[in-house]
Amino acid sequence: MNALFLSGDPDDRILKTLRTHRQGPVLTIELNVPEQGNVVSEAMLDDLLTVLDDQDPSVRVLVMTGAGQDFCLGGDRDEFAGHLAHDATGNGIRVSGVKARRVCDALTSHSAVTIARVQGRAIGAGFALALACDLRVGADTATFRLPELALGLPTAWGGLLPRLISEVGAASVRELVLTGRPLPAQEALGLSILQRVVPEDALDDAVDEWAKPLLRRSLPAVRVTKTLLNSLTASTRLADASVLDPELMAAVASEVHHMRTTR
Repeated sequence: MNALFLSGDPDDRILKTLRTHRQGPVLTIELNVPEQGNVVSEAMLDDLLTVLDDQDPSVRVLVMTGAGQDFCLGGDRDEFAGHLAHDATGNGIRVSGVKARRVCDALTSHSAVTIARVQGRAIGAGFALALACDLRVGADTATFRLPELALGLPTAWGGLLPRLISEVGAASVRELVLTGRPLPAQEALGLSILQRVVPEDALDDAVDEWAKPLLRRSLPAVRVTKTLLNSLTASTRLADASVLDPELMAAVASEVHHMRTTR
């Protein structure tokens, strides 16, 4: 196994859902609940914020990956249902949604160059986490999907929609969101959701091929350039309403829950 993916950081003693490993200026964050498909729970959001908010200036490359067969199967549906059972107004979902937005923004704005290493399925929230990274490499067997409409929910998690429209284009995003169909790796490459596709056993090498030249670049130049790219990309989102994602998700989930429980 590549040394990037060996556990051993002090954080491993306190993080419940992640493993981290530091190799010089490269930090790897591994979603580490493989028996549940690395679903994004409240605990995982808290762990991600703990790591991402640290912003160690000596970290130059940050790799996001997942343990097991899949990158991430989306949000924790059992926890979602529990939030509604505890408070039918959706306040728990609203709080979780604010954290999700913070996590995705932290990935995008992180001072390091962020790389998503995607294997298996990246669904819903997992799709959003990958898309929030600067560079994205996927296994040739990887798939992406946005199933929210089939679950009776809006596609409103972590600012996904404006990022996706900015990277892909409105027409293609509309089709992906409304149909909820799986998107295979080669098609994701053609839409710029992935920038590279390789066999799964070559994922580590592909990450290294991106990381090594980045480590040789001038640190101030890389960070200023990343800030410029983020600023220019943000300026193309003429009306980014994703700040309302938590409210929209909570409102719709609460309404659907009410309809199902009053039949």
